[in-house]
Amino acid sequence: MIKVNSNRIPQPKQEKYSNSNLTYADLGLKMSQKGFLMMIALPKETCPGEQRVAFIPSSVERLVKKGAQISIETGLGSSLGIADDQYAKAGASIETNRQSLLSSADIVLRLRKPPLEETNFLKKGSIHISFLDPFNEKALVQALAQAQISAFSMEMIPRTTRAQKMDALSSQANLAGYVTVILAAERLPKIFPMLMTPAGTIAPARVFIIGAGVAGLQAIATAKRLGARVEAFDTRAVVKEQVQSLGAKFVEIDLGETGQTAQGYAQALTPEQLEKQRQGMARVCSQSDVIITTAQLFGRKAPVVLTQEMIASMKPGTIIVDMAVESGGNVEGSKLNEEVITSNGVRILGMGNLPGRVAAHASQVYSANLHNLLEEYWDLESKTFKLNLEDEIIKGALITHQGQIVNAMVKKSWGV
Repeated sequence: MIKVNSNRIPQPKQEKYSNSNLTYADLGLKMSQKGFLMMIALPKETCPGEQRVAFIPSSVERLVKKGAQISIETGLGSSLGIADDQYAKAGASIETNRQSLLSSADIVLRLRKPPLEETNFLKKGSIHISFLDPFNEKALVQALAQAQISAFSMEMIPRTTRAQKMDALSSQANLAGYVTVILAAERLPKIFPMLMTPAGTIAPARVFIIGAGVAGLQAIATAKRLGARVEAFDTRAVVKEQVQSLGAKFVEIDLGETGQTAQGYAQALTPEQLEKQRQGMARVCSQSDVIITTAQLFGRKAPVVLTQEMIASMKPGTIIVDMAVESGGNVEGSKLNEEVITSNGVRILGMGNLPGRVAAHASQVYSANLHNLLEEYWDLESKTFKLNLEDEIIKGALITHQGQIVNAMVKKSWGV
């Protein structure tokens, strides 16, 4: 039997309290004492082609057991074949009216950033958690601030040991790295492993991974499991040991002083360093069957690491996968959601939303990231999410609060 939302315990109006700056999260204990519960809403994803979902039934069940009240929009899990009944069995109520769902929620959980117009539906003082792309979505962030929403951006979860279980950027990048290799292997007119046959020896495919972050390391591991000969390069010498531990050869190029940010991302190179990098990679690229580029700069346009001149020197049939195509692209000539075949027969894949190609597991890990975040700050006594503004994870991921843009990195990026 599906639970309907008509039996939901009513929420208090914020203006009943003398301090109008307090949010529902701040008032969690008072709400509990008055007999109210914090309602968590899960709207259906509306981005065209998106098959991932923000929350799966097992995560609903975990939070319900801790006293959370959860309501989902009907059809939330339909892209993965998860029926409303499964969410209802886990303890969620089902809402058919999207606007009503959003306007009554104390916490809204999503995968994608919300449409700008839906910020008007959110309840003042509520919490919104999703990917937000805050550096590039200034109008959206400003709208969330003006609506008095405490908005969390999942991209901004700090890369610390304590926050690993909440790190959605890494969990999705890990799957994306796997997908890039599968896409390349499907299109390459060769097999990946070496074979010894009565008709002769088949040499292994040569795969070159540019960038050894989370996605790059998974791409290395996947290509090695398929039997390829793998080489990799990264501007951060510190990752050399990780590359070698996966059985790949680390390509060394002397770029001078380089490093990584406190978040573990590669620092931007100077134009001179980028040119040295391209020259150093050109020989490896000309000998490779597959090249996967993963170089991205957090909150900034991706650097171009493969120029048309470099592509012209590659063998016909070479496959390039540009993982950074959604943030500007690492490859000259790559196009979002297109396969481009150059005049010399090189195929450039610019596929977006790579984790969405393995939507079931991408949803599983993102859902785990969300419920781990909620559980970390869930108060069992008051049965509410407690906003500790001094906590390093909350400080890193909270973008707007009480009508203000509060994230230091975002404000610095905007020159505020």
